[in-house]
Amino acid sequence: MYLADQTWPELGDYVAEESVALVPLGSTEQHGPHLPLSTDHTIAESLAREAADRTGFLCTPTVNVGVSPHHRQFHGTMWVDPPQFRDYVESLTRNLTYHGIDRVVYVNAHGGNIQHLREVGRRLRDAGDAYCIEWMWDESITPLVEDLFETPGPHGGPKETSMMLYLDRENVREDRIDDAAADGCRSFPEDVDTVRHGARTFYDAADNTDNGVLGDQRDASAEKGEQLFEAATGQLVFLLEWLDEQAFADLLPKPHVDPQPGSRR
Repeated sequence: MYLADQTWPELGDYVAEESVALVPLGSTEQHGPHLPLSTDHTIAESLAREAADRTGFLCTPTVNVGVSPHHRQFHGTMWVDPPQFRDYVESLTRNLTYHGIDRVVYVNAHGGNIQHLREVGRRLRDAGDAYCIEWMWDESITPLVEDLFETPGPHGGPKETSMMLYLDRENVREDRIDDAAADGCRSFPEDVDTVRHGARTFYDAADNTDNGVLGDQRDASAEKGEQLFEAATGQLVFLLEWLDEQAFADLLPKPHVDPQPGSRR
């Protein structure tokens, strides 16, 4: 169920019975010479809406701009700073809690969002208002990713290229895939010298790759993208069903261990 397509009485019927929602989040940032800036939010929204269709749970509109200052040297990249991003997502989620939602899955497709979504989830859980968890699509199917690609790459590589060939082939510049592979960083951190003595000496994507991508995009195909999409959607559905089955009280922080503070004063 996509929230923006419903009327308010229809949503009233939903929250009278259900308390789960999906919030897709991505980014608008460079993904090399062959993929559009929409890559992350296209993947996030596609997965969230498909899982919502399969389960009947509520899916909100997508947060299209995330924490991406590390891609700022490349034309067109948009970003918000971490404090503003966290506050925005928390405020958006509190909209949902006002309407009766008490558990949320942040369907995420951008690595730069991860730690900030977990921080928002902690805030809301500690307040007792909602249980919100971050879900990253490729981390849910790591064995499949490793089986399909020799060098999947953390950004703009064959796994994201395959997903976009399956989901939005029209916007993939297939004639630039060879360029992406030739001019990018095939294997990270092996092919760069920015990890020194255990320290990450880089801050931006441009410190590691001239054209903005990592991995070997020539391994990509729409068929592999379909495999990834189906496997990740399946994992997301399992997560939603598990979350729906939990008692809300069991999702909140555990009480302080004994002896209770001040109990012997």
